[in-house]
Amino acid sequence: MDIDGFRAELETRLLIEKEYIIQELSSINDDKEKLDLLGRFNEKYKELIKRLANESGIDLNAHYPTENPSNSENLSNEQIILGKTMGVYDKLADELYEKLTSRN
Repeated sequence: MDIDGFRAELETRLLIEKEYIIQELSSINDDKEKLDLLGRFNEKYKELIKRLANESGIDLNAHYPTENPSNSENLSNEQIILGKTMGVYDKLADELYEKLTSRN
């Protein structure tokens, strides 16, 4: 699995999703509804991981191959992907939060 390529593609698609959400802000006046958009962004993150894995032929439930098979930590592909991409998600979610809260 090319985790760096996966991460780059996920970041590109998340940027697009973030922009769609920002465009919706002009039609939302309720603060709670604005913050609900963060939850929707989180769901998009999870959906995109599943979609990209499917497109790449990656079984998210399969164990991630390690160099040391006797390693006691048998992590799944999904756990590895989440770990390697969470920084991208956090950065974009923080940027989105700033946009959501600055337009009050």
